[in-house]
Amino acid sequence: MKTIAKIFLIAILGVSLLQAAAFEKVAKSRATKVVMSSEKPLTTGNNTINITIADSKFADAAVNIKVFMPAMPGMPYMESTADAKNLGSGKYEANINLSMGGTWQVHIFVTPKTGKKIRVKTSLNI
Repeated sequence: MKTIAKIFLIAILGVSLLQAAAFEKVAKSRATKVVMSSEKPLTTGNNTINITIADSKFADAAVNIKVFMPAMPGMPYMESTADAKNLGSGKYEANINLSMGGTWQVHIFVTPKTGKKIRVKTSLNI
């Protein structure tokens, strides 16, 4: 019986790890919900961020991402911006540079072909 329980627990753990992203964050605005994820944990330096927009009316929009850290005593303002590559079906990919650890502010700009540009704000910690 113990062997069956161990096999069952290992199988559940294995399946859950296959479905998990190393980083995932949900951000909402009044207009839509955006999911940011990465296959690898976020680190200092270059990172690839996958962006999924929940609302289908933004499936073919232009998406830009800006991450920044405000200036603090002894440290200047830091920023990284990128135009996201459209992968289709509301999925986008962008490369950002997080130059140091800490809390970064994230602004995702979604510009549809028709209608108003929206901004989704969130933050991330590395």
